[in-house]
Amino acid sequence: MKVHDYHLGNRQLQEKFGTRNLADKMAKRTSETLGANEREMIEAANMFFLATCDDRGLPTCSYKGGDPGFIRVLDEGTIAFPNYDGNGKYQSMGNLLQNPNVGILFVDFEGQQRLRLQGVASIGDNDPLLGEYHEAQFIVRVRITESYRNCPRYIHKYRMVETSEYVPQIGRETPQPEWKSNPDLQK
Repeated sequence: MKVHDYHLGNRQLQEKFGTRNLADKMAKRTSETLGANEREMIEAANMFFLATCDDRGLPTCSYKGGDPGFIRVLDEGTIAFPNYDGNGKYQSMGNLLQNPNVGILFVDFEGQQRLRLQGVASIGDNDPLLGEYHEAQFIVRVRITESYRNCPRYIHKYRMVETSEYVPQIGRETPQPEWKSNPDLQK
């Protein structure tokens, strides 16, 4: 099991607030693989947050959503998810073509849990999973380099009210969002 190396900035704050020993113990819980509990949380998720960096090193974070099961655990060290139509910028996905390092945050608001993943992503236009996702443009696979549970203490408890009407569903055409018909965006 790989133990995360802290940099000087981490250590400076750990020393300032007296958490160095705690941080060292928590780092020992970091893994390059997913266990049964992590797999269950990921496969039940209907959303996650994806952090990427552009070619300048500037970060961005995006929300990715779908039906439970849209993120797949392929093996103990790899997950995959589809890319669906969005705003056309391909900001996060384009970043992956320049810098494949990602951070992924799963939050279970009902169960008040969170899981962090670090990894290296690749995009596959002809990925064998592509046919299993209705309206997917391509598949993103992430090889996990770090997996760890994160403190759930400040997670607010929320319940899902309804699925977005824009989540692709077999048997129906996904509606276009109204904003995409804005004449200013058509020029």
